[in-house]
Amino acid sequence: MDRIERIRRRAHEIWEREGRPEGREREHWDQAVQEIEAEGSEDERGPVVPDPAVGAGSDPDLRGAKPRK
Repeated sequence: MDRIERIRRRAHEIWEREGRPEGREREHWDQAVQEIEAEGSEDERGPVVPDPAVGAGSDPDLRGAKPRK
């Protein structure tokens, strides 16, 4: 599906979700564009993989616990 069609469908979904108000076509279109672009950015970056170095040794269950001997 091309980008314009995806935006059109998303704008329609937004319009329906908001109760089909009249006169807000531009607002719904702009919101759809933002959402589709955000999804595209996520797709281009790929899946988020946690950095193994972040939080190493900081298990929240062990905070304040005495070291085991």
